[in-house]
Amino acid sequence: MHPAISVIFFTVTSGAGFGLMTMIGLGFPMHNGLVAAFLSCLLGGGLAVAGLLSSTFHLGHPERAWRALSQWRSSWLSREGVIAIFTLLLFAVYALIWMFTGQRIAPLGWAVAAGSLLTVYATSMIYAQLKTVPNWHSKLTPFCYLAFSIASGLLLAGMIGKATSILGLPTPTIIVIALGIAWIIKSVWWRRADTIGFSQTGSNTGTATGLGHLGKVRLLEKPHSGENYLTREMVHQIGRKHALKLRAIAYILGGIVPVIMCTFALFTAPVFFLLIAAISMIIGLFAERWLFFAEAKHAVSLYY
Repeated sequence: MHPAISVIFFTVTSGAGFGLMTMIGLGFPMHNGLVAAFLSCLLGGGLAVAGLLSSTFHLGHPERAWRALSQWRSSWLSREGVIAIFTLLLFAVYALIWMFTGQRIAPLGWAVAAGSLLTVYATSMIYAQLKTVPNWHSKLTPFCYLAFSIASGLLLAGMIGKATSILGLPTPTIIVIALGIAWIIKSVWWRRADTIGFSQTGSNTGTATGLGHLGKVRLLEKPHSGENYLTREMVHQIGRKHALKLRAIAYILGGIVPVIMCTFALFTAPVFFLLIAAISMIIGLFAERWLFFAEAKHAVSLYY
């Protein structure tokens, strides 16, 4: 499928933002004071809001995006919007109480964390529910989105927070473990995506044209002499060689470099090295998410 920059930006930045909101809601140790609380909440909420707003740029009429909220009974896109707005409102209340009283209300924080994870899950289900895209239609897709959200949120929290250890282990070590889990899940996802095809889902040229009952169908000419919306948005080709290069970039910038930086952070200048790790991971996730869309093959391509 054609990778839309706005959607890539949306899934990466909102995932990181809601991941950081999850960590804050769960009580990750942060610096005291109004300014510190404000900046911490601004980073998490700002990334989440920036991502959500960018997703509307892919719409033909962004000003009508609010109408999607009414379809929450049947649409994961609508559910995502409703849950995200509710979570951001809860987070705003949590942030205001924290800033002006210095108190972090635990039950309210847990609700924020739950809402943040539910928002990321709803985002993943927009794609995981689509039977017409075999790559995405997998239980692994939500796990990938959640794992990367938690890992990036934990990395950002470690960068701006004051926790030197979590669960008895140094904070950078915990971040490395979270990164490792996320990339292992993604590696399994990629392995499945490389082997799954339309035949496993029961789709072929016959089902795409509706002529399968007549026998084996093969295309002699394209159904259109020029491009249309479907060929622009749903049909995209990427060479295997280029895909492998981008995967390597995603692994290196999104996983290996952050792990190295976290290792340095164990010994000196943790804020500096975790900042480098966070920037590198975000860039790596842009490559990973670009491939998520570029390598996806929609069943409509069988018709064209």
